[in-house]
Amino acid sequence: MDTPHEYSSDVAFTETVKAIQARKGSRRAYARMEEGGGWDTAINPGLRGFIERQTSVFLGTANAAGQPYIQHRGGPPGFLQVLDSQTIGFADFSGNRQYITQGNLIENPKAHLFLIDYANQQRFKIWGTARVVEDDAELVARLMPADYRAKAEQAILFTVTAWDANCPQHIPARVDMTDARALLAARDRRIRELEAEVAKLRGVTPER
Repeated sequence: MDTPHEYSSDVAFTETVKAIQARKGSRRAYARMEEGGGWDTAINPGLRGFIERQTSVFLGTANAAGQPYIQHRGGPPGFLQVLDSQTIGFADFSGNRQYITQGNLIENPKAHLFLIDYANQQRFKIWGTARVVEDDAELVARLMPADYRAKAEQAILFTVTAWDANCPQHIPARVDMTDARALLAARDRRIRELEAEVAKLRGVTPER
C-alpha cells in the first residue's frame, strides 16, 4: 500500500530524489515550493485549455516488474477531454493490437501524461492513475472526436494526482504542418495584395 504523500510533489520527489537535490543544490528551492503549497492536484482552466488544444500526448505506464513503456496517442484538437477537475478521458483508437498499455494498467494503475506544444514551447507533466474502460459504448461515443476517421476500441480514463509545468528551455520551436500551410497561404495572399498595390501605384497591371 502506498504511503500518503506529505506534499503533492512527493509523487515524483522520493527520498532518493530529495537526497540528490540536496547534494546538487536544488533542494532548498524545491522545499520552499513545497511549503508554498506544492504542485497543483486539480485541473485548472489554463491546464484544461492546453490539454484540449493538443493533437498529441505521450502516456507512460509500467508493469508489475517496473518495466516502463511509453505510448503515443494522437488525434484532432479536443481528442483529449477534461471530464472534471480530476479526470482526463480519450477514446483509445485501434492500433497494432499489442495491448501493452492495457496490460500494464491492469498490473499497475500508476501512469503519467506528458504533453508538449512545440509551437509555443510549452510542456506539462501529469502524474496519476489510469484505467481502460471496455464495453461502454456511451462513454466511447462521448469521447470520440466528431468526423474523425478512426475506430475507437475502448476508452482510457486518467485520474490526476499532481501536475507541473516545465520551463520552455531546450524545446525546439516547431509548427504543425496544417498550421504551416495556413501561415504560408496567408503570406502568399499578403504578397499578392502588396504586388497589386505596387502595380496600382505604378499604373501597370500585375502579371498573373
